[in-house]
Formats: sequence, C-alpha cells, structure tokens
Amino acid sequence: MSLRVLEPGLCSLVVDQGRPRSRSLGVPVGGAADRSALAIGNAMLGNGPEAAGLEITLVGPALSAAQRIGAVVVGAPFQLGSGRQPLSANKAFTLEAEEELHVGGASCGARAYLCVVGGLQTGLVLGSRTSLTPLCGGEELPCSPSSTIAHLVRDEFPAEVVPSLSRELRLGKRRLRIVAGAQADWFPLTLDGDAEWMVSPASNRMGLRLTGSPLLVPARELVSEPVSPGAIQVTQDGQLIILGVDGQTIGGYPKIAQVISADLDLVGQLRPGDHVSFESVTLERAQAIYRARAHHLAQLCQRIRLAAEAF
Repeated sequence: MSLRVLEPGLCSLVVDQGRPRSRSLGVPVGGAADRSALAIGNAMLGNGPEAAGLEITLVGPALSAAQRIGAVVVGAPFQLGSGRQPLSANKAFTLEAEEELHVGGASCGARAYLCVVGGLQTGLVLGSRTSLTPLCGGEELPCSPSSTIAHLVRDEFPAEVVPSLSRELRLGKRRLRIVAGAQADWFPLTLDGDAEWMVSPASNRMGLRLTGSPLLVPARELVSEPVSPGAIQVTQDGQLIILGVDGQTIGGYPKIAQVISADLDLVGQLRPGDHVSFESVTLERAQAIYRARAHHLAQLCQRIRLAAEAF
C-alpha cells in the first residue's frame, strides 16, 4: 500500500530528523529543513516526532493514493487540489483509493511537509529514512491504510516557535540572530545593522547564497575545518553562504558568523528574492532562546496531539 508519484515536483524528498550521529563519516545532517513544521504535521496525525514525511519545495508533486490515507500538508501555504474534495494547507484530510493530490506553489515561504498517519515507511539508511535523492515519477511511497478527521492549525503561532505557521511568513524580509563565527576577527565589520542581503536563486538545501554589498575579504589562507548548518561563510568575492541541512561537514571559506539553532527553521523557509538582515546575540542568549523554543514547541505538539486524539 502506498502513495504513487505521478509528478515529482521541483525537489520533493522523504525526510525525518536526519543523521546527526553520522557527521564523523562525512555525512551531512540532512532531514527536514524546517523541523518545527514537520513536527506539527506529525502531531496533527498522532505520529511521533520521528515519523518521516515528504518535504515539498517551492513547487509540489502530484500523488495518487493506492488506498484510503489520512494526511496533512503543514508549512508554507501551498495550493492543494483534488478532484473529489476542497483541500487547504494546514488542515488534515483523507484521500480515498485512487484519489489524486496535486500540490502547486506557495505565495510565501519555501517548504511544507506532507505527513501521513503512521509516517512514510521507506527504507532506513544509517538510521534515517531521509532520502538521498529527490523523488522521481513512478516511485512508490509505502504507508499504511488510514483515515483522519478534518481539523486544522491556524497561522497564529509565534514566528519564534513555528516560522511557517506565523503571519510573519508573508513578509519578504527576515532577521536572523547570529553569534560570532570562528573567523569573525578577520573582518573589520560585523553583519549587525540594517544592511540587507537577498537570497539568490542559486540556493538549495546545501546552502543559501546571499547577495549584497560585498565584504572585504583578507588575503589569508584557511585550512578546511568542521562546519555545521547555519554557518555563514564569506566567499572570495565577499558574498555570503548560509549552510543548510545538507551542507558539507568541512569547509574552507572563513566563517564570519553562525545562525543560532533556534532560527534554522526560518532559514529553511527562505526563498529566492527574500531579504535577510542579522542581529548578534551572545552565546548564552542563544542557548536560552533554544531551550525556550524547544520547550514551547514540545508543549505545542503535545496539545495538538491530544486535541487530534480527542476527535
């Protein structure tokens, strides 16, 4: 029993929480680029946080259900279509056998997650179901027969907790909080202030390329060293790259800053043409923000899961 891929979309990937314990092997963390959206989607269907879903980027896929399947699409407000019923993002629904789900584009944000009851049951690689390549037409996504009651989450959550379910997602400007990078003292200026950078179309899950007033890059050599998602590298032409969840494990560009962990989901929702500015915080403040956000997200998912079970 499965969902069959009719059209794969721009970049549709099966994702979960990724492979954080395999970085010593040179394997990127991977997983969902917006983990909070995936967590909310799973909670709406009563799934655990580890359940795999389908990440949809900018333009979504067309899928056909082989049997009745309870599902939801959570995240950026993608347009959904079905010949049988009206559908909308962030509202649970049930696909009947042979019913097709068509996911179009989104007016803001970059990603959403198709979750199904019980999660997608693709094979495990290094303890994760996150796929290594995007979907292709004709593929089968194994899942169990299921159904769900229609219920929704509204776009009223604080952007600090779930960026894709906040009204601020509609803004074309984002402010990312950062701490100093390993080579911050190489540069005479910081990224703080009102200066804005624009997300380039030459961006993907490996990293976002930002264009703006170029920074002065010192004539120094750097031996490649460990990097992580959120690292802000400065290229030789003075432009910026924010490493994404599929970013490499080592890099040779100097790192002027690091996006704090609590803002990585917001990085995952940036799309070409969005504008970005930065705000420095201390490491202690970054840790406090992360702990508070993790606590609020866990409580929110628990409330949503209990509400879904009550239906």
